[in-house]
Amino acid sequence: MRTLAVATALTLTLSASPVSAATTPYLPAPTGHSPVGVTSLSLKDTSRSDPWVPSVPYRELMVSVFYPATSANGPTKQYMTPLESKLNLERQNIPGLPPEVFSTVRTNAVVDAKPAGRWHSLPLVVLSPGWTQPRATLTALAEDLASRGYAVAAIDHTYENRATTFPDGHVTGCAACEVDDQPGFWEKYAQVHTRDTSFVLDSVLASKWGALIDPQRIGMTGHSAGGAVTTQAMLADRRIRAGADLDGSVHVPIPASGLSRPFMFVGRTEDYTPGAPGPYDDWETDWTHLTGWKRWIMVSGTVHSSFTDLGVLAAQLGVDIGDVIDPYRALAVTRTYVSAFFDQHLRCRPQPLLAAPSPAYPEVTFVG
Repeated sequence: MRTLAVATALTLTLSASPVSAATTPYLPAPTGHSPVGVTSLSLKDTSRSDPWVPSVPYRELMVSVFYPATSANGPTKQYMTPLESKLNLERQNIPGLPPEVFSTVRTNAVVDAKPAGRWHSLPLVVLSPGWTQPRATLTALAEDLASRGYAVAAIDHTYENRATTFPDGHVTGCAACEVDDQPGFWEKYAQVHTRDTSFVLDSVLASKWGALIDPQRIGMTGHSAGGAVTTQAMLADRRIRAGADLDGSVHVPIPASGLSRPFMFVGRTEDYTPGAPGPYDDWETDWTHLTGWKRWIMVSGTVHSSFTDLGVLAAQLGVDIGDVIDPYRALAVTRTYVSAFFDQHLRCRPQPLLAAPSPAYPEVTFVG
């Protein structure tokens, strides 16, 4: 259960100094040219009961859609509700952090801003968070991709994280946490995610947002377990043309028949020794079954949370997560390489950054 042990923790568990009342955490500004808009979608799949709570006769999901907007004026998205913040922090036992602190995080996406895309012009990237984590933890990456001209659909996989809030006010908890030690759990997890992803694609493309999205240019990435299941989602849904795994240990391998579409692994140098048991030995197995364009990069000085918002937020809140790299640099590396990957494979724009190690990013090494 390597992934579970790594992904369950926010990795905000080492130490924390008291946070002053004046501390207002924030997400770094996106690096693209467009302002960013965001809207929330509440989706209900009535074709199936909930896989984690079978008494619920449907599968309901919350999705945040980020997109390039015409203006940066207006209220920005709340990062989490106070209750979501409290439930995400209460199991971590971090001294000095107010329970509502994540509800105060300043974001950059304007709620329901007017979109700037033309008819069927935007490539779409699906984002899937790590095990027990909300979609909010990938907001900085979503905002950056949207500022660069992408539509982004960030999914909360209901009953797999500590709190998902729906428009009518009801909040779901982590029912799946009660069965994560049972045989076959990760296989079920992958099946749930693949169905969730395909349903979200169907729903978004059929909505008014579908008029802005090019259905021939869809990609997917995610963090931890959410990144690890990207290969399975790609195998189940050929609309996903390219995918990336951000530091997610694989429990359901690619079959011997292989995956021929572009794929990229991004992980931590300190935890990888070629040929040795560890968090990435399953990447070595999957690597041989990736038969299309592929890249495997490692980023030195990072920890598991460095590839999410939690690296920069921990630094602002005085929490030591054990990283060596500057957390803002880690976020910049993540944003740069992920956007380069999708620019190359969804926009057909060759990226020298992906061809060989770059002196501009000495912390990045190429495994393959």
